[in-house]
Amino acid sequence: MRTGTIPRALGTAAALAALLTTALAAPAVAERSTTPGRAPAEAAAPANFTHPGVLVSRPQLDFVRGRVQAGAQPWKSAYDQMMGSKYASLTRTAKPRAVVECGSYSNPNNGCTDEREDAIAAYTLSLAWYITQDARYAQKAIQIMDAWSAVIKDHTNSNAPLQTGWAGSSWPRAAEIIKYTYSSWPGSGRFGTMLRDVYLPEVTNGSHSNGNWELSMTEAAIGIAVFLEDRAAYDKAVGKFRGRVPAYIYVTADGALPKVAPGSGLDTRAKVINYWQGQSTFMDGLSQETCRDLTHTGYGLSAISHIAETGRIQGQDLYPEIAGRLRHAMGLHAKHQLGTPVPSSLCGGSLKDSLGPVTEVGFNALANRLGYAMTNTQTLTERQRPAGSNNLFVAWETLTHANNPA
Repeated sequence: MRTGTIPRALGTAAALAALLTTALAAPAVAERSTTPGRAPAEAAAPANFTHPGVLVSRPQLDFVRGRVQAGAQPWKSAYDQMMGSKYASLTRTAKPRAVVECGSYSNPNNGCTDEREDAIAAYTLSLAWYITQDARYAQKAIQIMDAWSAVIKDHTNSNAPLQTGWAGSSWPRAAEIIKYTYSSWPGSGRFGTMLRDVYLPEVTNGSHSNGNWELSMTEAAIGIAVFLEDRAAYDKAVGKFRGRVPAYIYVTADGALPKVAPGSGLDTRAKVINYWQGQSTFMDGLSQETCRDLTHTGYGLSAISHIAETGRIQGQDLYPEIAGRLRHAMGLHAKHQLGTPVPSSLCGGSLKDSLGPVTEVGFNALANRLGYAMTNTQTLTERQRPAGSNNLFVAWETLTHANNPA
């Protein structure tokens, strides 16, 4: 809503009347700027992209390889866990299909699990290649990526955006490592075409479903943008991130109600509360999906961390913009997952499920790099080590990000 200047010819009474009329015409809940006190900063894709640069960088990978070779913990146990998983198998056979059809909760599941797990396998094998320098792992990763890029044309049914976001988050991580650290990948161009034509159009415009959808889709979009060196797609993804994170995690500075994402249509208090799973009491770190369950909340927090990590590698540190929100969110949910009783004011006194293996990236960035005290998050993170995979889009983050200073 934009208001003009009141002409000087109006008297004081007329001016007040005009202002009152404007105020009364405003909706009950305005779609406010996501950054208190100022408009969000302009997105700025790097002039030159850093490779490999999706979630993990070459200095990070070098740190991990050194720690594993030294037998240091927790990296060695995390490496052993990864190498013992089905995703590191050198006998894996990819299962590509032209159309992946995923309904709600993957029902129907026509290629959904196969696609997600093949993407995680490609990433796993790329990590195994870098750490061991055994070319067999790189070649198997290439085989899987080439199999899919030769076949897939579309994602369909109601979960298509989320499915594309999950698989599309893992593919660029693998592709970046292989393209920029292995000697030869003739099919990398075709793989890039697949990401541009099949994945990016499905995720680039975001979603007004539960927030973990748009965050996972945005994670895929920024990773794809890095691989394609597409500055416009990168900027658009950062814009989505800046609009969604403040609408996903509440802090008291937001006021009486959480912020809403641009274009959400959540223009009344009742609509906002309904979108926040019926929660009407708001506290630092509360997520839009906390009262749904901790698992979906974990998806959202994980994607936030991954996007910020990729941005940092690309020279655009997004962590300072969202550090307060992410720190409070990780701490609140970790505290209750560790056993602190849930007050009646929070989701009726009961929380479901658990966050999953999702805290390593955010904890390393906020606690180790930025110096925030995060006692509950640290306790949960260390208790869950080595963090494995959620079989969707999270994999091996104790290995890649535990205490990683790079």
